[in-house]
Amino acid sequence: MVSKKSKNCVFLKHKGKEIYILGTAHVLEESKKEVLELMDKINPETVCVELCPSRYQSLKKKNRWKNLDIVKVIKEGKGFLLFTNMILFAFQKRIGLSLDFSPGQEMITAIKLAEKNKKNIVLADRDINITLKRAWILSSFKDKIKILELLLESLFSSKDDNLQKKDILELMKGQDLYNEALSLFAKSLPEVKRVFIDERDAFLAKKISEAPGKKILAVVGKGHQKGILKQIKKRLPYIDSIETLPKEGKLKKLLPWIITLILIGILVPGFMKGETVGLSMLAIWALVTGSITALSNLIVLAHPLTIISSWIVAPIALLIPIPFVSTGVFLPLIEASIRKPCVKDFESLPEDLLSLKGFYKNRITRILMVLVASSFGSIIGFLISTFIVVPWVGSITGR
Repeated sequence: MVSKKSKNCVFLKHKGKEIYILGTAHVLEESKKEVLELMDKINPETVCVELCPSRYQSLKKKNRWKNLDIVKVIKEGKGFLLFTNMILFAFQKRIGLSLDFSPGQEMITAIKLAEKNKKNIVLADRDINITLKRAWILSSFKDKIKILELLLESLFSSKDDNLQKKDILELMKGQDLYNEALSLFAKSLPEVKRVFIDERDAFLAKKISEAPGKKILAVVGKGHQKGILKQIKKRLPYIDSIETLPKEGKLKKLLPWIITLILIGILVPGFMKGETVGLSMLAIWALVTGSITALSNLIVLAHPLTIISSWIVAPIALLIPIPFVSTGVFLPLIEASIRKPCVKDFESLPEDLLSLKGFYKNRITRILMVLVASSFGSIIGFLISTFIVVPWVGSITGR
């Protein structure tokens, strides 16, 4: 039986445990006060918070980016994940600044009080990196483009457009800002909702219901409250499958080779018509692919040498399917070697993340923008040149 204990707190008994679930807005002073009041009133044995270890460290450490090795991140293929993390961080931080309150402070308050009173602490959320990776791996190419569009929309939006205090307070009547950021994807991509919202509801419900002690206080984002209650009421799912990354399918591993074979299949008829026709088709394909990739890097104001390199690297990367030659690895590494991040970039990163101007100014974020621009630019260039331009050139020159 579920009952309301206050405006934002619900209570239920589950398998002999008393569970209090407080829904917060993550950035409001009111949420922090509610945590203080409930901790004192119910005196729980265990406090569960909607944080994973990595998010907890990011809230706890103000200089979280200080030891960032951007080259290592790119080489390990984690650049896009870092880029997404930064935009989510910026979204929430900008909201906090608009309301003169630091995001996630009610969570930190709950943890500090639990530590002070020697209570059990459970970081109940799934690792944010697992959530983002699962969403990326399980989404189609079309959805990946949409995710990128939403990220850029968040980045390009101005404070005046989206961060009016009145609108924020209205928004947070039914949702917290961290989950609102993730919900931007879920609303536009129903297929991804399962990863961002439903899976995390199940994960949180499992962790909360299995937390030690007879009396438990769970501090979660308001947007998760209903989902957690629903998951606790019904038979909880086995969460191991949503704690790990899905295995890459054989098709994904073979995709680079398939792209190469498709290109060869389109060029061969041209060479059969004559060496001049074939070479013309190949030259046009390389020029169009490289030009669109270069244009993408020009838009993010990459270094001139990076832009010039795009013309060479993009066609080669598609012809030779080797990971290190990937445009999303090679070109940002070129940018990083020319414009090496300095101490100032690391120190100003938290502030630079709050505006589009900052993203362009900071060398770390510029490198990540080159990574995104190079990856998607080369794909778009390949599709346009391979399926539109080259066949058209072949039909003209082969007459």
